[in-house]
Amino acid sequence: MHLPAMRRRAPRHARHAPSPGVPARIPELDALRLVAALSVVLFHYTFSGWAGGTTTVPYEELGAWTRYGYLGVDLFFMISGFVVLMSAWTATPRRFVTSRVARLYPAYWFAVLATALVTLVLGGELFTVSVEQVLVNLTMFQAVVDVPDVDVVYWTLWAEMRFYLLILALTWIGVTRSRVMGVLWGWLALTALVEAGLLPRAADLVVQSEFSHYFIAGMALFLARQGRMTWPLGLLLVLCLGNAVHRALGYAAAVGRRYSVTYDEITVAAAVIVIFAVVAMIALGATRRLGRPWMVSAGALTYPLYLLHAHLGFILIEQVGTAVNRYALLLALVAAMSAMAWLVHRFVERPVAPLIRRTLA
Repeated sequence: MHLPAMRRRAPRHARHAPSPGVPARIPELDALRLVAALSVVLFHYTFSGWAGGTTTVPYEELGAWTRYGYLGVDLFFMISGFVVLMSAWTATPRRFVTSRVARLYPAYWFAVLATALVTLVLGGELFTVSVEQVLVNLTMFQAVVDVPDVDVVYWTLWAEMRFYLLILALTWIGVTRSRVMGVLWGWLALTALVEAGLLPRAADLVVQSEFSHYFIAGMALFLARQGRMTWPLGLLLVLCLGNAVHRALGYAAAVGRRYSVTYDEITVAAAVIVIFAVVAMIALGATRRLGRPWMVSAGALTYPLYLLHAHLGFILIEQVGTAVNRYALLLALVAAMSAMAWLVHRFVERPVAPLIRRTLA
């Protein structure tokens, strides 16, 4: 990730070989993924569950802080901007699609089926699910046909899928530094037009103005890592940060209305600034000495943990919440979900992903 980008599209045969400047993993980013996942888990278990009336086990003391944990999704999107462009940097369209399908679907299929099964057996009045809903959810395109998610957290996958389509288009025309820069400035301009009401609301299906600044900033930081930080990249990051803070304050107000709480604007703005600062430090190599092998293993658990934790956790909290100490329940639940995530990674993702790659290749 240190070599300057080529100005011309590499020959097709050369684009199949991994670039020596693009490492497969950055351990610190994997550790940051775990932080993001755990913040979302705690947001659901210790705040949104009881504040939203889904569960009856309150965590008022913790909830005063963990109610900001939804910002872990913002962090996920910024990391995604970085790593997805990194994965596409030397890829053909077919290789990019293959890598994304193999990465996303094995754990997702398991999570949909496991969540549906537990919902049918133990969901009671908390959640309902139908066979048709499950089948449509298995495609990961349920938002297109307006079918409800089997689990509330799946909404972020539709945002990711639309981002992947943009990267896929880049792989078709050839991924170069100048082309990516053009896309980033164009995307940010479209974001401003949507926010100003100068484009129809339907345009936001593609622009994703609520979170586009995170994807753009992550991609910009990858370009900085590949070559060097330039003033256009620096200006792009500053503009993305400003828009991220602006939209985060509006989003926090909406979340506050949903749960009848007030979010501190300074805390929200500070959290967004920290997200940008930490990802920038990692991208620019300032944290390289902190990287450890265990971080890669921890990062591998974050996706199945994110997919599995919400509805399964809510159901278990309601089933045993009044029978045990609530904090013991919280620790046991986080540990159990983490263990399940490891099992899914070990016995679902690792064996199934290579099969998908070979099939699609």
